[in-house]
Amino acid sequence: MTVEGRQKRLVRRANRRETADRRVTEAPPAPAAGSTTPDSGNPPVVPSTITSGQIQSSPTQGFGNLFFSAPGATSAGISTQSSRPVLRGLSDARVRIQENGVGAVDVSDIAQDHAVPIDPLALQRAQVLRGPAALRLGSQAVGGVVDVTNNRIPTAAPIGGMAAELRSAITSVDSGWESGLLLDAGSGNAAVHADVYGRGAKDYRIPSYPYLAPPDPAPTFNGRQPNSAAHSEGASIGGSYLFDGGYAGLSVSRFTSDYHIPGIATSEAKQHNQLEQTKIASKGEYRPDAAALAAVRYWLGFSDYRHDEVVNSSAALGDFQSIGATFKNRQTEGKLEFETQPLATPFGALTGIVGTHGTYQRLDTVGQAILRPAQTTTAATYFLEELKLTQTLRAQLAGRLEHVEVTGTAFAFPSNYLPPPNEPGSTPSRSSFLPTSISFATIKDLPSYIQASLTLQRIQRAPRPLELFASGPDDSEKTFKIGNPDLTLETANTVEVGLKRTRGDVRFDAHLYYTRYSNFIYGRATGNFCDADFSSCAPASSGDYIQVAYSQGDALFRGGELTWQWDVAPLANGIFGVEGQFDVVRATFTDGTNVPRVPPIRAGAGVYWRNDNWYGRLHYLHAFRQNHFAEFDTPTDGYDLLKVQIEHRQQWRMSAWGPVEIATGLVGDNLLNANIRNSVQFHKDEILLPGRTFKLFLNMKYGADAPADAPIGAARGQNAMFFTKAIPAAAWSWSGFYAGGHAGYAWGTAKTHAGFIETATETPLFGNTPVARLDHASVGVLAGHDWTAGRLVAGIEGDFTYANQHGRSASTCPGAVCNPALAPLEAPMSAELSYRFDWLATVRGRIGVAVTPETLAYVSAGVPFGTVTASGLVSGTTAAGIGFRTPYSVDRFRLGWAVGAGIEMRLTGNWTATIDYQHSDLGALRATPTLPEGAVTLVDTDARVRTDAVRLGVNYRFGAADRLFARN
Repeated sequence: MTVEGRQKRLVRRANRRETADRRVTEAPPAPAAGSTTPDSGNPPVVPSTITSGQIQSSPTQGFGNLFFSAPGATSAGISTQSSRPVLRGLSDARVRIQENGVGAVDVSDIAQDHAVPIDPLALQRAQVLRGPAALRLGSQAVGGVVDVTNNRIPTAAPIGGMAAELRSAITSVDSGWESGLLLDAGSGNAAVHADVYGRGAKDYRIPSYPYLAPPDPAPTFNGRQPNSAAHSEGASIGGSYLFDGGYAGLSVSRFTSDYHIPGIATSEAKQHNQLEQTKIASKGEYRPDAAALAAVRYWLGFSDYRHDEVVNSSAALGDFQSIGATFKNRQTEGKLEFETQPLATPFGALTGIVGTHGTYQRLDTVGQAILRPAQTTTAATYFLEELKLTQTLRAQLAGRLEHVEVTGTAFAFPSNYLPPPNEPGSTPSRSSFLPTSISFATIKDLPSYIQASLTLQRIQRAPRPLELFASGPDDSEKTFKIGNPDLTLETANTVEVGLKRTRGDVRFDAHLYYTRYSNFIYGRATGNFCDADFSSCAPASSGDYIQVAYSQGDALFRGGELTWQWDVAPLANGIFGVEGQFDVVRATFTDGTNVPRVPPIRAGAGVYWRNDNWYGRLHYLHAFRQNHFAEFDTPTDGYDLLKVQIEHRQQWRMSAWGPVEIATGLVGDNLLNANIRNSVQFHKDEILLPGRTFKLFLNMKYGADAPADAPIGAARGQNAMFFTKAIPAAAWSWSGFYAGGHAGYAWGTAKTHAGFIETATETPLFGNTPVARLDHASVGVLAGHDWTAGRLVAGIEGDFTYANQHGRSASTCPGAVCNPALAPLEAPMSAELSYRFDWLATVRGRIGVAVTPETLAYVSAGVPFGTVTASGLVSGTTAAGIGFRTPYSVDRFRLGWAVGAGIEMRLTGNWTATIDYQHSDLGALRATPTLPEGAVTLVDTDARVRTDAVRLGVNYRFGAADRLFARN
């Protein structure tokens, strides 16, 4: 129901929301002179924010590389998919990544081969927060908080009742493609969102041979970085209940990726990481009419993350894939905060936020993992106050108190990190920390739209499980990491000054900072090299793994960044301008030695031209040679990065379809085809970044853009339609609630990577990939709700299908391979594999077009879920020659992603008939049966479950024949 009686209150809330946003982050810039649309890809200077237009034009495949050339930022990651932001030389535990207020929840802060499960195709904005505002979010404020936002939990219904966006592109350097569809719909008290996306890329081209110190014989070179291909996909469904003055919403999202790891050893093993994450998030806000309380907000999140590190193993019977290590991260997070109304004081108006924040993380590992299972529990309270001293001067003060408890397994390594002993002793460990942080800032508005700021802060953080308990190899990153259970709190004392101007023909943003660390935690190369176990570690050996040990020391970070734009003069029917950037960070320990893996000095300049529809830009960036490197590291050559961008955007605000915007563009990156190595990257001497590339992109957007001060919750007037052609008054309507049933046929597969591994040494012996067919008839029920905008129809649909899908496969390892000690007795080992799921449910968004008034063609995307059972029987012979038959059964509740398409037609009255196709991917299901004592070989299975279905159905649309299409 649309609220109509209290519109003045809604307007007041909108203004209050704007004030809160400006306090929590920084004041958003006003449009520059001559600026185009709000998100045209060429905004005025806001170096801490990356808009959806800039994301669209970025040639990157991974999230972190969005920041690669940004002033004061870069990225680190062994592959293009596993990049992670580096801010002012800081990364990992000092940079929090969050999505819609909830942590990204991954293991990207553990190793550089671990990806961030966020795809740029699903984002609207990425912003870096520092200073007092960042303390609301975590104790990683010293580096910054990367806050990414999208509309997966809607805060209001879209204007006109519907909005949709198609994003697509192709890239030349890796024969890559990407495509994403985002859908929003709603009215009155309900709003929904759905998105689905995917991307793929082959090994990318590079300018020259990638290995500075190749082995003998040297690997062959075909013009591409070996083992750098990747693909990923994902989907999300979400919805919110809207009410007068607020909202409460929930979303479920699924992300999967399979990306290869470049490098000499990883390329030889054809190593790749298979990642999957399921995230459930909720957030809400309420702004009551109260004298003291302005708003109440909450955030909740649960995430189940996992990735397998898969290698190609060789045996007498051929090559096969096996899982070297598995990382799992399950995390629950919640936050509640209260915002107060402005309070008059003798010094000025005082507003504030107070809140509490808690997380529980369980990190589990299997195989050749970098550390054993660990748990982290964090409970925190925080405040953020702003005092408006004058119309041009305000002060901010924030504080955060945390209690952090970390439990795991601590190891006692020798002080020289070399054997003996071959196996260091271990003991259970529980450590408690009490980080206390405070941040103070003053912000002064000066004449000519200039703003000056001063920030003083003292930030403490507790050691992470990796830093305390690391005890082994990371097979993808090729590092052997050693933790330090004696680490203490790290303290950073920072002073920062800033000066910026975001209006007028000349715009700039400049910052200088100085940070002194006490007990700075870092991983340093020891000069030793290892294989997969500690007994192999030796100085300057031929091992594949760089040994890295965690230590503490006092350190100094100082630097600055500058970015500027100048609209020089009108040219033709647009604006011609010049721009530039510069950033530097110098990081040393107090003894004068260098902090490891720090970005180089960079300077750049460019020209641009823009008008209401066109944008052109040529930008040159020079990175100086990095000669400030740590012990056992190497210098990194500088490079010259030349980029060109040509973009066209056209808007039709009053088309027959409603508001439409189409953007097309061509981006050229690394046009000089320079050899680029990343100084903050492990194995940089083995990996070149992509060479010359061109990206052609197309973005089509339907729906009106909401104004920046749009109110949250249910608001009057948000359902107005935007059509230029009237629809006949007696037409059939697709709007409203419907329910029905369907019957059809489902066919699927469970493709299993079955491996037989020697129990004592964990050496892969044999493997293959059997496939079980999962085919059966299906029957189900569904319900949904649609909204219409002219001929476009969008909505949300949920269904439940019973299909009883089940199938079998098998794998057998010959006795000569799995039990050679029993020869001449033939003692093979076999695994009978069975998979079954009786039911499958989905929640999907769908969008379609009424090709005739009574015929609807649509596509859908969302999240499927169900319980999959993996069972079977393992047969073999123990070392004593005793046969065994061991059954096993594992039930797993799985979520995945689904896409589909269909046609719905009116039959008679309110009845419709449907025919549709749906593809569902439920991800991977791993099972390792427990075998009897004496079994010399264990069995490891990892099955990927997919299913397709074709269905015929009948729906009843409540009241459809009685409603009319919207008209002018």
